[in-house]
Order: sequence, then structure tokens, then C-alpha cells
Amino acid sequence: MTQAPKIAFVGAGSTVFAKNLLGDILSFPELAGADIRLFDINQQRLDVTEQVTWRVAQAVGAKPTVVNTTDRARALDGADFVINMIQVGGYEPATVTDFEVPKKYGLRQTIADTLGIGGIMRGLRTIPVLAEMSRDMERLCPGTLHLNYVNPMAMNVWGLARLSPRIATVGLCHSVQGTAAELAHDLGLPVEEIDYLCAGINHMAFYLKFEHRGEDLYPRLLEIAESGRAPEWNRVRYEMLRRLGYFVTESSEHFSEYTPYFIKRDRPDLIERFGVPLDEYPRRCVSQIGGWEELRARLQDPNEPLEVKPSVEYGSLIVHSVMTGQPRVVYGNVMNSPQGGSGKLISNLPDECCVEVPCLVDRQGIQPTRIGRIPPQLAALMATNINVQALTVEALLTGNREHIYHAAMLDPHTSAELDLDQIWALTDDLLRAHGDFIPQGLQAAD
Repeated sequence: MTQAPKIAFVGAGSTVFAKNLLGDILSFPELAGADIRLFDINQQRLDVTEQVTWRVAQAVGAKPTVVNTTDRARALDGADFVINMIQVGGYEPATVTDFEVPKKYGLRQTIADTLGIGGIMRGLRTIPVLAEMSRDMERLCPGTLHLNYVNPMAMNVWGLARLSPRIATVGLCHSVQGTAAELAHDLGLPVEEIDYLCAGINHMAFYLKFEHRGEDLYPRLLEIAESGRAPEWNRVRYEMLRRLGYFVTESSEHFSEYTPYFIKRDRPDLIERFGVPLDEYPRRCVSQIGGWEELRARLQDPNEPLEVKPSVEYGSLIVHSVMTGQPRVVYGNVMNSPQGGSGKLISNLPDECCVEVPCLVDRQGIQPTRIGRIPPQLAALMATNINVQALTVEALLTGNREHIYHAAMLDPHTSAELDLDQIWALTDDLLRAHGDFIPQGLQAAD
């Protein structure tokens, strides 16, 4: 009999995401008796998630133990797994600030949570909180496996590797498996019949192989791109396929702001031609916030059917494989030169960066796959993003505020739109607007 795992959900007030992961985890018979610890700083949202947890358990016939707490130490104490899904600063004021301040300079964004000036600011306010939490893990659950779902993914994993290397952390995203399903749909094929190999950095990994029963599917994908049949919402990625020869994992709205090619304030024709959804993330947030009360009522209503179906997230698969020994391959975000390893996972990317690669998971935990060299044009494009990540992490590690400005000046989208004086002034304005969300020493100069 597999021992019931102790699983801490950090940021459990993200009720819908927690519900999906709980449904996945509790649906495994070996995990049905899991010790679930729900932690959040918002007691009201936490109470809703607890009610939903019991409803999920009932729906799948599970009998977990559940703790609802605003005491982080209580949630982490002895945890085998820590699933992290926090958002430091929330939609208001932090996300609103990340969008509205740059607009004053004519700098428009779509998601702003991974790279760009918005991603830099999110990294500055998030990594210190994750590091503080990780130090708690070192004290309370040193053998835990930390499953991080928090963006900016690469910066966060990189920062934790430097600030808290004793805690095993893997960053998890759904872009690899999600995009594979999208491409399978475009080709009219069942995704479960697709064989692929993917590697790169989070939100900028590329399918090095994409096949169906031994047939290379890239000629068919290129035909879609060349014929103009790409879905309207996915034109950016199909255009990049034409230019690079490989398809990228993250969505077109994300990818459009990782490069200097698609969002230009003096080229509205580009925005229209490629269907770039400016201010997309705030729109989603406003919609979710507006619909929360109705959704909450449905989730809590015992007379309202609660649908529990498998999600595409890797979290439950990792927990199950570590607990039972059943081997699986997932895509994880880890450091390019793993501790105790020899050589790099992706040989033509820097030693010290976070990469997204296939990983074997079993009782031994996360075991990344060594990829070797990737096509040089892909490595070169990734380097433009890695530079920004590196400087943001360096600013936090050294307390050198100048590196924040350096990160902004090297960001592909920001530097394509603004001159150096504007970049410095914008960075000052954002640091000032975020106030105490930014660590002391990096806050705006008086």
C-alpha cells in the first residue's frame, strides 16, 4: 500500500486551478487518502477551496484529510510535495500597474507575466517571496519536491536555484502538451497518436520532432502556414514557423511580446494582420473577477453538479510517479546544469539558465533529459530572453538596482519601442509605483 502523501497547496485561494489539480490527484486510488494542506492569505477564498475539495473528493470517491490554514508553516510542516500557485500583488494593484504605467510611454503588452517590462517587475516582486517560502521548506520539509506553477517561470526557478538550492524545484507549465493538442487539432489527428520531442526555455521551447506514426508532420504544418490557413488567433506562431522552421510552444499572444517583430505602436497594420490581442491578460482578469461570485455560488452549491475531469497539468502525474514508482515522462523547467550532474542539458545555451526539457519521473524524483545542441537559430532567439532573465535574477542576488535597467534595455520588445532615456524613466516609474512589493535596496531611488 502506497503511503498517503502530504501535499501543501500554496496559494490555494486560486480555487479553480486548485480544483483541477485536486481532481487529478484524488482520482488516483493510491492518492485518494492524501493529506491535503490548503494555504492562502485570503481566508474567504480558502474556505471556498476547502468546500470544493470535499466536493471533489466525494465526486471521485476519495477520502483525504484536509487542513485549511492561513499559517504557512502549518501547511508546509512535513510536506512531501509543495504545489505553488501564488500571485504576488494580485491583479490589483500589481498587474494593473504593469500594464498602465508602460502605456504612458506608448509601450503596449499582451500578457506581461513572463518577459518584457511587466515580466521583469513580476520577477522582482515574486522571487523574494518564493525564496522566503523555500527557506521555510528547508526548515520544515527539507526533502520535499517543490512543484512551481508561478510565473515568470524561468526567472523564478533560476532565482530559487541560486537562493535556495537545497530544495528540489521543478517548474511546471502546460504549454508543451497544450500546444501539441492544438497542432493535432489543426492537422485533424488524435493528439495521443502524436510523437514529439520539445526543448528550450519556458514559453520559448520548440518541437524538435513532431511526428505521426513515423511521419514528419512539419511539411503539413508549413503548408498551413504558407497557405494562410493558420487560425486567426495563432498567426504569430505560424509566421515564426515559416521563419525558423520549428513551432514554438507558447501561445501567439505570449510570443508576440517576447520578440520585437509584432507589436509596434507605429504599425497598427501588424497588430491587425497577426491578430495580436493587446491588454489580453487584464481582460481575462476582469472577466474572471466579474464572474467570480456566480462561479463561487455554483462551486459551493451541493445541488449543482460538480464536473471533475482530467486536466492537462503534470502535477498529479509527478506525485503519483514519485509515490508509486510508475515511470512517466513530463516536461519540466530545471537548471541547464543540474546540481551533481556533468555537462549541460542543452549544450548551446548558457550553463546558468533555466531550460524546459523532457524529464523522467519515478521514485527517484525528477530526472531531466540531456538534449545536446538545438538548432542555432532557436538558441540565438532564446538568448535574447535569457539575457533579460539573467539580469533580473542578478539584480535580486546582488542588490544592484542598475541591473533592472539593464534587463529592461535588453528586453526585445521594450528596446524596440523605447529609447534609453524612456526605458530608464519607465523603470523608475514602475519601481516607484510598486513600492514595497519591490525588495529594499531595489526600490526606486528618492
